[in-house]
Amino acid sequence: MAQTKEKTNFWKRILRIPAESMRWFSFAWLRLWVFSRNRARKLRRLNIDYIVMPIGGSLPERAAPRPGFIGRRLQLREPELSMQELNERLRKIGDADNVKGVVFIFQGFQAGIASIQNLRRSMERLRETGKKVVVYTPYLDLRHYYAAAAADRVIVPPGATFEVLGLHTEVLFLKEALQKIGVQVDVVQISPYKTAMDTLQYSDMTPEFRAQLNWLLDDQYDTITAALAADRGFRQEEMMAFIDQAPMFAADAQEKGLLDDVAYEDELAFHLAAEDGEDKNQSTSAVDKDNAVSDQAPGGVRDKKDSESSQPKAKLKTWNQARKQLLEVPRRRSRHFVGVISMSGLITMGPSRRLPINLPIPLVGGSSIGEQSALSLLRRAERLQGMAALIIHVDSSGGSALASELIARQIRRLGQKIPVLVYMGNVAASGGYYISARAKHIMCQKNTITGSIGVISGRPSTSELFEKVKINRTGISRGRHAGLYSEPTPLSTEERQILWDGILHTYKQFKREVAGGRGLPYEELDPVCEGRVWTGRQAREHQLVDSHGDFVDAVREAAKMGDISLEDHEQIKVVNLYSKKDSFVLPQPYQA
Repeated sequence: MAQTKEKTNFWKRILRIPAESMRWFSFAWLRLWVFSRNRARKLRRLNIDYIVMPIGGSLPERAAPRPGFIGRRLQLREPELSMQELNERLRKIGDADNVKGVVFIFQGFQAGIASIQNLRRSMERLRETGKKVVVYTPYLDLRHYYAAAAADRVIVPPGATFEVLGLHTEVLFLKEALQKIGVQVDVVQISPYKTAMDTLQYSDMTPEFRAQLNWLLDDQYDTITAALAADRGFRQEEMMAFIDQAPMFAADAQEKGLLDDVAYEDELAFHLAAEDGEDKNQSTSAVDKDNAVSDQAPGGVRDKKDSESSQPKAKLKTWNQARKQLLEVPRRRSRHFVGVISMSGLITMGPSRRLPINLPIPLVGGSSIGEQSALSLLRRAERLQGMAALIIHVDSSGGSALASELIARQIRRLGQKIPVLVYMGNVAASGGYYISARAKHIMCQKNTITGSIGVISGRPSTSELFEKVKINRTGISRGRHAGLYSEPTPLSTEERQILWDGILHTYKQFKREVAGGRGLPYEELDPVCEGRVWTGRQAREHQLVDSHGDFVDAVREAAKMGDISLEDHEQIKVVNLYSKKDSFVLPQPYQA
């Protein structure tokens, strides 16, 4: 047996020689091809000062799968620019020696704070290559300013208002409103910190709910203000004082050092050239130019041609104009790849649900992580050849406990074959944490919302509502507890005990997953569990996550876990895995 194995390994080594030679030859050809293209572009003097890149929306982490034939024709708008696509563009810009920097035009974000931190990390990474990053934004609330402050330079239009007012959260309690229409919700929860249904069972915040919101806001506010202060060269106390003075006009914010320039978008080319070629204090703001009276033309009106010809102007191009003009660095793709599976939305039993087309109107429900689709995709991933590591991108506040357990089980099995890293998006809590707990490494942003390790159950009582609207609901049952989840009456003592026994059993199973996955003592978990919700920074302190970073950092960590080379000339191959169909995939036999 040992002799047969030695022969197999011998032939594998022999067959690997031509494969490695082919890889070397392909890379040599790539270097020659890139050299010739770069040489041609240098001879044509294809130099660009700044690439202008509009960005906004929800900043989805991964690019959506390409729609089918019908979907492409029904698509009413272009898909949003994902962080995956943005980071690939910025990598190419960072490699290009004929580009000075990037100008981001903010067009309104509807993204979570963790997604904003991802954008900041992308800007920081580009700046580390020596490129300049400029942000032009008419929006100046906390979210947009937090993103903009990571740039070298922040420019706003004269009419903008600095509205970084701090953090605010509020909760609508519906108990008394529901009572008026004859609805009562009975809730059974593992602890007062599992607050998912508090708005239905209480008229005001419980002390535990208030304490939890306070520690979340305190940590988020500390993280954000510390970053803003470091970005703009202030002490954190000074930045907090500026926030307390807001709102303020753009000119006042510029005077305090919170902004760099006030100008209109069509003046960017001149402002950027002036900044690059002259001392910043010598440049004139847009407000000054509008108020100044020129003596060069009758009536105080300047001649536009003379004005433009006398001023230096930066060369600006859009991404589509510039991408074929960038100088390149030859990079060989890794032989093995890192797979990526995204799990976003409510965790449910059954197939996943996605909207087939992008509609420009908000829709109720959104996407869901169906257990059938998730298991099918994970089982297919288990059979893939050449995958060195798998990243599971989780952005979910939870859902079905059973669906979470089944998905977690498949992830645990897959982790016995290849390393699995979980990257958390804006939120990975409750069931979202359940499916993450068994990963070899968990990474998130400092302001990711996670934890909520607990269980909750409830049943609405609508008998009074039916009576008010004169609806006679009559049911016939067989079985003592046939109406446990559907009866319109308040929970009886016996029914409440049944629900309590169920959630206690599930909670213990949840804690076993956390203890096993995180290497924490089961008996000591309650102080960080019992439904408590944490920021990513707090979660790391409680050992619920391993590190902080964005998705590019996660790819590098996964590559390291999968023994993929991280040399400068290597480009890590990343493959998004999608559920193309929800057909059943037979699991490979497994003996516990």
